[in-house]
Amino acid sequence: MPKASAPTTTASAQANTLDAAALPSRYEDAMQELESLVRRLESGEMPLDQLLSGYQRGAALLQFCRDRLQAVEDQIKVLDEGTLKTWKAP
Repeated sequence: MPKASAPTTTASAQANTLDAAALPSRYEDAMQELESLVRRLESGEMPLDQLLSGYQRGAALLQFCRDRLQAVEDQIKVLDEGTLKTWKAP
């Protein structure tokens, strides 16, 4: 029985590639990419070797969107308290 060959890329190499991939600058662009990625993942048509990287990219996009929403929510809380402070985007 032949031995299975080792994958050509390691998980850490894939993570470094994902880190190098720039996130969109706008929330709306990130959501659009995330929705498209979810459709591809759910379709079952994505090749197995791309599933992990797709999932990791989706997790990064989701965190980006959550961070942006939290920043806006924090700004709204400041405005509701009658204090206007400069909003600094993350």
